Amino acid sequence: MVPIESSEPRAIPPDLAPLGDTASGPPRLTARRSLRHTVVNRLRGYATPGWLVKHGLKLGRDVYLGAVHFDYGFLGLIAIGDEAVVTDGVRIVAHDASIKHWLGYSRVGRVDIGRRVYVGVGAILLPGVQIGDEAIIGAGSVVTRDVPPKTVVAGNPAVQIATLDEFLDRQRVRLADRPRYPRDGFVGPELVPPENIERMRGDLADGDGLVE
Repeated sequence: MVPIESSEPRAIPPDLAPLGDTASGPPRLTARRSLRHTVVNRLRGYATPGWLVKHGLKLGRDVYLGAVHFDYGFLGLIAIGDEAVVTDGVRIVAHDASIKHWLGYSRVGRVDIGRRVYVGVGAILLPGVQIGDEAIIGAGSVVTRDVPPKTVVAGNPAVQIATLDEFLDRQRVRLADRPRYPRDGFVGPELVPPENIERMRGDLADGDGLVE
């Protein structure tokens, strides 16, 4: 077992539930923490959002953190804005020691993630980058430079592939007639009834669908 004070803690996502539309905008994510959830995560050696904040991370409200690999030596250089979603396997790196052998120093830089940013699975954010509000970072991207607000980037190195509006318009058209499912009964980790699994597998044999 790795104690919570380890120099290599891991981030664990909170239990999250979607809320309905509000007067201030679209649905938001909120944390539902239980005593059991907290105790089990501490026993497993995972860092809680509170631990990360205590050690320097700047964390906005209603942020979703998957199993994120933070640069724990430089948490104070990392900031994540309100309602951002940072998914599993993302690496946020605030230092670069590649020059240490020759120059005696490592390069360090801030990593600032804006409001309502989505960072896809396995993306890597390198030192000195700023992600603008409502940007989308594609899965597996390597972000080496700033990302403007409301843009979609992907690749290694990450480059802009669309504006947010262009991307959403394409998705609306592509998914207009596709199957839609409620969250309850169709999304784990709660038990999903076998009939719902079979329904989704059949519906999605020829393409994607949508879930709340």
